[in-house]
Amino acid sequence: MSKSDDLSLGNIKGKPSPTVASNKALPSISTKQGETGSVAAPPKPSSNNTSVQVKSEEAELPQFEKGIIDSLVSKYGDSIKIIYVKPDRIKIEVPSKDIVEIARHIRDESGFDHAESVSATDYPKTGDIEVIYHLGSYTRDDLSSHILSLSTRTDRNNARLPSLIGVFRSVEYHERESFEMVGVYFDNHPRNDRFLLPEDWADIPPLRKEFRIKGR
Repeated sequence: MSKSDDLSLGNIKGKPSPTVASNKALPSISTKQGETGSVAAPPKPSSNNTSVQVKSEEAELPQFEKGIIDSLVSKYGDSIKIIYVKPDRIKIEVPSKDIVEIARHIRDESGFDHAESVSATDYPKTGDIEVIYHLGSYTRDDLSSHILSLSTRTDRNNARLPSLIGVFRSVEYHERESFEMVGVYFDNHPRNDRFLLPEDWADIPPLRKEFRIKGR
C-alpha cells in the first residue's frame, strides 16, 4: 500500500491527515533588529482614512438657552462667566459685588422668578466658598423645566456675601442654613442666627472641610 493510500485510509478512519503548507503560502513577516523571533509588522494607518470623524471642540449650544445667555452677556459682559449651557440647565458665575443687580435682571428680564434652593461648598485648596442659587420660574411655561444656577464666591477666611432676600424672598431659610452650616454671613439678611444647630454651638461650622466630630 502506498503512502497516499495510508493518508486516505487515515481520513476515512477519522484521523486528520497532515497538512503541509509551502513557504509561498505563508504571509510575509518582518523581524525587528535584535530579536531572535519573527514579529508580524503592524499595519500602517491609512493617511486618507475618511471613516474617522473628528468632533468639533465647541458643540452647538441649545438655541433657547443660548438666547438667555446672550441677553446676560450683552448687558454685563465679562462679569458673566459661563460655566455650562445644556438643555434646561445653565450655570453662570458672577462677582459678588454684582450678584444683586444681575439677580434682579434675571428675575425681571429673563423670567426666573424664585430661588428653589441655595447651596454652599467649602474649597480650602483655593481658599474660597462657592454659593449657588438655583433659580426657576413659576410664571412662565417655557421656563417650567429650566434651572439657572447663579454662582458666586467669597473668601473662606472672611466669608461675607450680599443677601438676595430683597430679590428672591424664598432664599431666607436657605441663606440662614448656609450661614449656620458653612459660615457665610449674608449682608442685609435679617436673621443670620441659629437655625438647625443648638443655640450654644461653639464649634466651627460643621460643613467646613476641617470640621471633625469630637472623639473620632
